[in-house]
Amino acid sequence: MSAAPICGVVLAGGLASRLGGGDKALLEIGGETILDRVLERIAPFCSEIVLNANGDAARFAAFGLPVVADSVPDFAGPLAGILAGMDWAQAHHPEIEWIASVPGDCPFLPHDLVPRLHDAALAATKPVACAMSGGQRHPLAAVWRVSLRDDLRRALDTGERKVELWAERHGAVYAEWPAEPVDPFLNVNSPEDLLAAEEIADADPEF
Repeated sequence: MSAAPICGVVLAGGLASRLGGGDKALLEIGGETILDRVLERIAPFCSEIVLNANGDAARFAAFGLPVVADSVPDFAGPLAGILAGMDWAQAHHPEIEWIASVPGDCPFLPHDLVPRLHDAALAATKPVACAMSGGQRHPLAAVWRVSLRDDLRRALDTGERKVELWAERHGAVYAEWPAEPVDPFLNVNSPEDLLAAEEIADADPEF
């Protein structure tokens, strides 16, 4: 397991339209916000952590973390958040060569997510490694070399919005986790998802 410094980037910029608006990361499951759960899982492996979110940063003040907004206008999606994280790392900690992006709406992320992805990228000598579970790819849960940021900016400027396509262009490799008994990449997009996550947290203290 590599001990190289990694900047964690929590992608919390979603519009949560199916949940009536607001911030999915601030929803509570089992008495904890989803964001608290995400931070608990990535903090041991990240020398720095930033939140990518647009709008008033004060709503995240209690977490004491830098909040970086997209530099690409009109809610360009998670690729813009990944770029914002790369830009922040380059500006504030140029010694950091990798960022680890994680979705801000996944309450059960694997505790070994960051080191396993980083090791997979290093082993394959690739600049991107993404997560999988049950054969499904989760490109928002990934590690990325910061050196990709100029290419990412160009891609966004030309209209690229699909994370998986851009990752594949750079030879992404994948690390897989089991999807049973609980998919660790279950994301909360709807009231039904929120209820299901609450039931999982209530039923098993591990989650």
